[in-house]
Amino acid sequence: MSNTWYCQPLRKLESCSLQHCQPLNSPQIWSYSNITNGNGCSILLSQDRFCTLESSTLTVNHSASTVSLSPNKSSSSHQDYPAGGLQINEEEDMSELKHKLKELETVMFGPDVDFLETYDNSVATRLASAEIDSWRQLMEVIPRGDLKQLLTACAKAVSNCDWLMAQWLMSELRQQVSVSGEPVQRLGAYMLEGLVALMSTSGSSINKSLKLREPASFELLSYMYMLYEVCPYFKFGYMSANGAIAEAMKDENRIHIIDFQIGQGSQWIPLIQAFSARPGGPPHIRITGVDDVTSAYARGGGLNMVGRRLAKLAHNFKVPFTFHAVAVPACEVRAENLGIRAGEALAVNFAFMLHRMADESVSTENHRDRLLRMVKGLNPKVVTLVEHELNTNTAAFYPRFVEALDYYTAMFESIDVTLKREHKERINVEQHCLARDVVNIIACEGAERVERHEPHGKWRSRFTMAGFSPNPLSSLVNATIKTLLRNYCNRYSLSERDGALFLGWLNRDLVAASAWK
Repeated sequence: MSNTWYCQPLRKLESCSLQHCQPLNSPQIWSYSNITNGNGCSILLSQDRFCTLESSTLTVNHSASTVSLSPNKSSSSHQDYPAGGLQINEEEDMSELKHKLKELETVMFGPDVDFLETYDNSVATRLASAEIDSWRQLMEVIPRGDLKQLLTACAKAVSNCDWLMAQWLMSELRQQVSVSGEPVQRLGAYMLEGLVALMSTSGSSINKSLKLREPASFELLSYMYMLYEVCPYFKFGYMSANGAIAEAMKDENRIHIIDFQIGQGSQWIPLIQAFSARPGGPPHIRITGVDDVTSAYARGGGLNMVGRRLAKLAHNFKVPFTFHAVAVPACEVRAENLGIRAGEALAVNFAFMLHRMADESVSTENHRDRLLRMVKGLNPKVVTLVEHELNTNTAAFYPRFVEALDYYTAMFESIDVTLKREHKERINVEQHCLARDVVNIIACEGAERVERHEPHGKWRSRFTMAGFSPNPLSSLVNATIKTLLRNYCNRYSLSERDGALFLGWLNRDLVAASAWK
C-alpha cells in the first residue's frame, strides 16, 4: 500500500486546479504530484505510477498492484447537449463498475485483514473509506435516474476540486439531460453547461460565447413577450408595483415616475389607462426611463421608441404625458440625470433590476446601496421593489448551485404547465430568457457574475439602512393579484408577510413585491 497510494496532511490548503498535473515524457501520461481533496489531504502517486487524463475507464493492474486510468475512445454526447469535456465509456454496465470498485478497494487496502486493523484509525484509511462510500452511493443513485441528486453530486465534486469525480458525473449527466425533456432534464442541460464552462474557461469568455449565440433582436423580443404571457411572474410584479403607485398618487395632479429598467415600457400601459379614468380628470404624468443593454437590443433601438409608444397611448386616453430618456446604465445614473422638478410627486420603480447592481462584495463603489441612498435623497412618495426570491449573491459556489437548482426547477415546472413540451418555441424561450442567467450564476465570479439575487429579508435590511420604511401594499392590490392568478394553474401560491407579497409555485416562493416610503 505504501508504494502505491498514500495520503499526507497539507500544511496549507492550496487552491485546486489541473495545473498540479505535471506532464511526463509521454504526451498522454500525467503524474499527479499533489491533488488536494475536500478534507485537506493530498492523494499522491509514487513516481512510477501514472494516470492518463485522455479518458476514462477505471482499470486495475493486479500484477503491479497499482490503480490507473486507461485512455478510451470518447463516448458520444447526448444529441440535445453537445458539451465538451472528458468522457466515460458509456458501454460499461453498472455491474462491471461495481466489480471494479471492489477491485479498487482491494488494491487500496490490500487483502491483509490484520494490516487493515492495525491502521483502522489512520487518516489514510478513514479518507479512503469515505471516498469508497461516496462512489458506492453514486452507484446506487445513477440507476434510479435521480437527476437532481446527480447534479448536486457533480457540483459538490467541483466544489471539492475532485476533478476526476466531476468529469465522470458529467459524462453520466450527458446521458440524462435534454433541452426537450422533463423540466429537470431541460434545466439540467443548462446547469451542466454552466459546470462545463466553469471548469474550462473564464467568465468573460463564457459571456462572450453566449453573446455569439444571441438571436436576432425581433426574435428575442418575441421570446421575452412569450415568457411574459405564459407565466404570471412579471405580470405579478408589475401589477403590484402599479397598484402601490396608483394608491400613493391618487390625489396628486403632477406625477413623475422614474423606472430604472424601463425595457419596452409595457408596465406603464395599464397604469396610464387607470389614471385616465380617475374622477376629476387624469393627472399629468412624466416618466423617466433608464435603459439597459438587453432591452435596447431586443427592441432594436433607443429609448425614443419607448417614449413615442407611451406618448401615443397617453394621447389616445387623453392623459397629459411627457417622457424623459436616460440612456445610461443604472449603475452610472446620478441625481442630475433624472430631471427632478419641484411640484411633482415622485415615484421610483425597481423591478427585476437591483440584483444586477454590484454590492460591497464586488466593488467598493457598492452601486446597490449607493443607488438606494441617492433615491432616498430625492424624497420620493413611494418606491416599489420587485425581485426574484432566491439567494445567489454572496453564497459560495455549492450552496449557490443548490439554491439555483431548487428555484429554477420550480420555474421550469411552471412553464411546462402552460407552454407544452411540443411547442416549437419553448426551447428558444428557455434558452434565451432563462438559461443565460442560470449559466451566469453557476459559472461566473466577481464582476462577471451579474445575477446576484438576494431574498426579501436582505432587501428589507438594505432599504432600512438607506432610510426607507415599509409601505404595505393595500388589500386592493392583493385582490387584483388573486384575480390575475385565476387565469393560471392552481399550483401558484400567493402569500403576504413582512409587508410584502410573495408569488410562488407550490411551496417555493419565486417573486417578492414590496413598497417603501
